[in-house]
Amino acid sequence: QLQLVESGGGSVQAGGSLRLSCASSGYRNSGVCMGWFRQPPGKEREGVASIFTKNNYTVYSDSVKGRFTASQDSAKNTLYLLMNSLKVEDTAIYSCAARLAPCGVSLHTGSYDYWGQGTQVTVSS
Repeated sequence: QLQLVESGGGSVQAGGSLRLSCASSGYRNSGVCMGWFRQPPGKEREGVASIFTKNNYTVYSDSVKGRFTASQDSAKNTLYLLMNSLKVEDTAIYSCAARLAPCGVSLHTGSYDYWGQGTQVTVSS
C-alpha cells in the first residue's frame, strides 16, 4: 500500500518561500505520477503541479507557473514543492497524491489513487 506523508507547511509573509516535502513508501515501481494539490478555505481542491518520476516531465497550473517548482529525490522517494514569491491567495492545505504507472501527469484530482494527509500553508500580507 503506497503511503504519502507531507511536511514543510507553515506560516510565511507574502513574497517569502516555503518548501514542502512528500515522502512516499510502500511501493516498488519504476514510474509514478505524482501531483501537488491545494484546497484554499471554502474552495475546491485544485491541482498545482504534476510530475512523472521516471522522466521528470512536469506540468504546472497557470496560477503557480514560474513561482513553484516540483522536483524529486528518487533515492529518498521524496517529492518536493518549492514555493517562491508566495501570495496571500496561495494560502491553502497542500496535499500530494500519486498514481502508479501506467499513468499520465494530471492536475485533476480524479487521476490519483493515493493521497497524503495534507499540510497547511498560510501566507500573510
